[in-house]
Amino acid sequence: MPRRLIFLTVAAASAFVAEWVMKHSESMQDIPAPYLSAPEPHPLIGVASVIDGDTIEVHGQRIRFNGIDAPESKQYCDDAKGFEYPCGRRSAEALDAFLAASRPVQCTFAEWDRYHRFVGDCRRADGASVAAWMVEHGQALDWPRYSHGAYAAQQAKAEAAKSGLWVGKFEAPWDWRASHAVGAAPAKQPLGIMSRKLVAQSGYSCEPRRTCKQISSCEEAQWYLQNCSWGGKLDRDGDGVACETLC
Repeated sequence: MPRRLIFLTVAAASAFVAEWVMKHSESMQDIPAPYLSAPEPHPLIGVASVIDGDTIEVHGQRIRFNGIDAPESKQYCDDAKGFEYPCGRRSAEALDAFLAASRPVQCTFAEWDRYHRFVGDCRRADGASVAAWMVEHGQALDWPRYSHGAYAAQQAKAEAAKSGLWVGKFEAPWDWRASHAVGAAPAKQPLGIMSRKLVAQSGYSCEPRRTCKQISSCEEAQWYLQNCSWGGKLDRDGDGVACETLC
């Protein structure tokens, strides 16, 4: 092969590599060097511990669901009547109940995120997609930045049915995090502590705990469901309606 042709081939290859590095340097800088050279992890299978609505832990490994974003643990949203409720905690509880119905969970690796977490696509033992279920039931949002609209259909279904977050008003988790970064205003209230404003507006209180037999109306039952740490016990079938004999 002529030397001139060899030189041109090497030069073209070098230019291609340089261009590729420049295009990907921004995303690569968020990934620690040890992870760049590490082999792709095998799928993780096991009983999951729920961290929040889009993160679990299996065998000590944190796993972030690929392509969706759920409310943060300390995030509050508004229900259909404008009352605040702990939507982040509600999302985590919904995920925990969903996973418990068909164990173990299996997660296939997608990438490492900037926080060194395993980002993956997870399914229950029965094959149900965890991310798709969370979005379809309004407990998480399709995150177009990473999903490229993979769960747009499920989200449209949840919005039309006013499921989960879509029953009232909420701030997208990525926007909530941006507005609650270090130095920004603190979260509305710590988890587990009732807002005096809510109690004053409704006349209800989370103490003492109540059963459906002790509740007199559907509105009261829904308030406990959405605002009290024990409220989930009033919704035995997990459909978002508490004490259905009253509703």
